[in-house]
Amino acid sequence: MKIQTMPSRRHLLNGAIGVWLAPAPLLANALTIKAAPDGIERLPVLGPAPHFALESATGTRVTLADLRGKVLLVTFVFTTCSTSCPILVAKLAELGRAMGREFGTRYAFVAITVDPLTDTPARLRTYAASFGADTPGWYFLTGAPKAIDDAVRGFGSYAKAAETGGVDHLFLTSLVDRAGMMRVQYMGTNFNSREMQRDLQMLASE
Repeated sequence: MKIQTMPSRRHLLNGAIGVWLAPAPLLANALTIKAAPDGIERLPVLGPAPHFALESATGTRVTLADLRGKVLLVTFVFTTCSTSCPILVAKLAELGRAMGREFGTRYAFVAITVDPLTDTPARLRTYAASFGADTPGWYFLTGAPKAIDDAVRGFGSYAKAAETGGVDHLFLTSLVDRAGMMRVQYMGTNFNSREMQRDLQMLASE
């Protein structure tokens, strides 16, 4: 099943583990691409992005407020995942390189682990380097389980330890504008990278 914001735009795609049910007000906004008074198409405003205060792969504290002023991409992964996570991170690493010199200055990508007991800063550093995602503009974050759970829930995602090991989680990637407002979300790994790049650039131009 593929959920579209409107026929020409494909932001919520299949391929996730589970189903995301947005609160009614957010879902209503997500189904409309709004035009500003100047006639230029704008992505909808879903609401404020949730606050987080987590530890980066370099051991520094990173908060949502620290990244204010940049267009953010926020997603959830874990390093022992051998299926969709590597596909997602590789795809996002390629997208980051496609953003050129503005990646790290106007744009930043945030990957929050859903397995904080395993994913230490050192482990995240190694993981990021394996994808070439250890450059300025990338933030691989970990933290206390409650802080991770708050971030997962805050972004409308889902994560639960699997009985067979690893973590079952929803592959939900959110774009956050420079003012800290969540604007659109992509579900799964089969999203169109060029469309995501256009959305990032649209938010940076506002």
